[in-house]
Amino acid sequence: MMKRNILFDCDPGHDDIMAILCALAHREELNILGYTTVCGNNTLPSVTRNLLNVLSYLGQPALIAEGCDNPLIGGPEVQDAHGKTGLDGFDFPEPTFETLKISAVEFMKEQIMQSKEPVTLVGMGPLTNLALLIKSYPEVKKRIEEIVFMGGAIQGGNILEHSEFNIYADPIAAEIIAESHIPLVICPLEVCRDVSINEQQINALKNAGYVSNMVYGLLDFYYGYARKHHMKETPVFDLCTILYLLYPEAFTGYACSLEVIPQGKTVRGMTVIEPQDDSCITVLTHADKGLMEGFLQDIKKLDREVVQK
Repeated sequence: MMKRNILFDCDPGHDDIMAILCALAHREELNILGYTTVCGNNTLPSVTRNLLNVLSYLGQPALIAEGCDNPLIGGPEVQDAHGKTGLDGFDFPEPTFETLKISAVEFMKEQIMQSKEPVTLVGMGPLTNLALLIKSYPEVKKRIEEIVFMGGAIQGGNILEHSEFNIYADPIAAEIIAESHIPLVICPLEVCRDVSINEQQINALKNAGYVSNMVYGLLDFYYGYARKHHMKETPVFDLCTILYLLYPEAFTGYACSLEVIPQGKTVRGMTVIEPQDDSCITVLTHADKGLMEGFLQDIKKLDREVVQK
């Protein structure tokens, strides 16, 4: 497998962190050029601090640039599922490094243009930063291998009847990405349901190691919604993006067209996805349900690799 250069655009968020941990466990396959943050699950200061907290805890200083603190139109809508901080469930020490003094869009542009190989953008929140990047610097488009993002739904939504949160949060940005002619891989709600974790798997992480214990605390809180609603498992949505990059053969999907409904009281952020053989857009529909066990092994690998501070 050829090593990919990737840039994370995220709004941590418990599931964002799981995707990042998975990538950190696979440095042989994924070269992380850096991270940008965007308002989504919580406010921009909160999600940025969450990322700093986790990477500091892991002893993994990284290049992090703050992005947009609002969608292109309107304001952020904080999500209860992630708690007050946007990453409740574990008490982190103070972060040991800071963000760059450069905007997310400028940082991504620099990293993409400097890279000798094409760059894959991994979108795990609203697509605001990515939309501004390609509108401000269209020259980057030819140097982007693809954009793999968690968002949208083929059928039912999770914030409105037909709308998924990441697209709903900034439908104008999603529309810009959909019309960009950049190769896209969509990880909609449907495929995320195949990447779910149960309470037994979460409980097995408790006191199992330095990283495992952090993951246990985070996922135990995150599982609260499933517990309350008597669900047997819960999707770890953003994790799909990295699992796809690592194991594309474990996913099924099809080439499609993508239309985003930008406004409407009941349809804002709805994604209209239809088969289209000649499209550069792929939508994923199913994943091997055994992928979660592989992710749990990745956490054990990080337990061995990360030196406790």
